[in-house]
Amino acid sequence: MPLINVIPGDKIPLAPMNVRLPAWRVPGWLLVFWWLARGLFRLTVLAVRYWWLTGPAALALWIRVELGGLALAGVALTVAAGCLGWWRWHPSSWLRFGWYPLLARVRALVIYRRRWASVMATCGLATAFAGDRYVPQLLRVRCDRYGDELTVRLLPGQIPDDWGQAAERLAYAFRLRTGQARSTNRPDRVVLRLVRRDPLAEVVGPLPVAEVPDFDGLALGVDEEGQPYRLRLSGSHVLIAGATGSGKGSVLWSLIRALAAGIRSGLVEVWAFDPKGGMELAAGVPLFARFAYDDPDSMAGVLEEAVKRMRVRAARLRGVTRQHVPTPQDPLLVLVVDELAALTAYITDRKVRDRIKEALGLLLSQGRAVGVHVVAALQDPRKDVLPFRDLFPTRIGLRLTEPEQVDMVLGDAARDRGALCDRIPESSPGVGFVVLDGVREPVRVRFAYLTDDDIRQLGHDYRHHSDTDTDQGVNP
Repeated sequence: MPLINVIPGDKIPLAPMNVRLPAWRVPGWLLVFWWLARGLFRLTVLAVRYWWLTGPAALALWIRVELGGLALAGVALTVAAGCLGWWRWHPSSWLRFGWYPLLARVRALVIYRRRWASVMATCGLATAFAGDRYVPQLLRVRCDRYGDELTVRLLPGQIPDDWGQAAERLAYAFRLRTGQARSTNRPDRVVLRLVRRDPLAEVVGPLPVAEVPDFDGLALGVDEEGQPYRLRLSGSHVLIAGATGSGKGSVLWSLIRALAAGIRSGLVEVWAFDPKGGMELAAGVPLFARFAYDDPDSMAGVLEEAVKRMRVRAARLRGVTRQHVPTPQDPLLVLVVDELAALTAYITDRKVRDRIKEALGLLLSQGRAVGVHVVAALQDPRKDVLPFRDLFPTRIGLRLTEPEQVDMVLGDAARDRGALCDRIPESSPGVGFVVLDGVREPVRVRFAYLTDDDIRQLGHDYRHHSDTDTDQGVNP
């Protein structure tokens, strides 16, 4: 039984075998007819495929023949004036429906389709079957201000991770900056994002404070599409990892700013822990219900107090509801820890260190449903430094010093999927990748930057009202 070609894709023809076949006498006129018919068919297919070129060309030729060159020049000037007026009157719609679709077709023809087969072969994404070679099909190209998105039909046996591992090679092959692959709703397709220029090159200023914080979508920064990035805090803990100067403070203060209205109204309580003597978080003391620093034993006591509150709340909600709903009488409790490794690994007193680890383990494993959330930042993501990092459903990787640290923070194969935290330059603090539990692809974000004056103003406008003083004698 003959083999049936069942692989979808564009076949790369191979040179035929050099075998001697019997000679057949074919009339010359029949060969000429066959060549003409085949050429006409190919021209028709190309004309239909590239109608956006052949259509205007045919129309221009008809106007030139029927009405003359002046008429053709008048039509061209009218079209150019209409496009210019559209751009000046409503530039966003012109870019979306006019310029970018045209640019996508031109780049697909000139850059991608022309070199597609050779790039797929050299990047290891082509395959062979029954003596023929196949490459994935390029289905669509979309362009925007910062890059191109290529929708590709996978070959049988390929998965999106294969494209994630090859994304950087593909970007360099097409002379672009970076690449990232992500899956779609259809299992036979993948979207390859190739960046022409960095959309997160500019510093993001403080974002507006919502009147009521949305715990399912706190605006913390801007994503690669220029849209506000919203982080889901309800039902989650957040781990932030990055080298010195990578912008961990931008993430922490962006999160606190997004919660500011809830802090003022009593809907949120922030307990802050700053083992570095209060240098990072002291500017926002008026925002904190509790502020612990410098003394490890005191910080251990505050964490144990949070565990007690968590257990009391769990006993009260048992059999009533499975998810805590914040109210001013029963607020959301957010524990913000700057440099978590100083509490879990660098404390010399073993008893205090064990108390802190036990309290953090209980809070991370039992606190989400009862409205107790941990937001922790650290520099060293090794397992012996943070043994319970798997209990953080939301992980943020800023600039890291080694490629191996990316998978330590964001999970296995995160770097292969495009989270190149070790490639983030020192000149881009606050840029990082966010990975959510259950979501394969990382999201690249630049978090908002708050100056010391912004933080002090935030504390003045949204200070927490409490009858009790904070730890270490600091009164908000």
